[in-house]
Amino acid sequence: MTIAHLRRLYEAQPFHPFVLHLADGREISVEHPEYMASAPSGRTVIVFQRNDAFNIVDISLVTDLEVRANGSASRKKHS
Repeated sequence: MTIAHLRRLYEAQPFHPFVLHLADGREISVEHPEYMASAPSGRTVIVFQRNDAFNIVDISLVTDLEVRANGSASRKKHS
């Protein structure tokens, strides 16, 4: 996965929530564009949750992006 794949989803108009699937099996939801920030290098992103929890993610560990549309998850592989 590259930062370009992630940025396409992040910058989509209209924005659709999506899920980062990580190599270790974790899933991290991005519910709103304001909940994610990327490092200038594009190697790392920080994803905030509604409860102020956050994850720091190395982009190289993202294996798949799942786009959520109309309240249901539909898997779209981005490579």
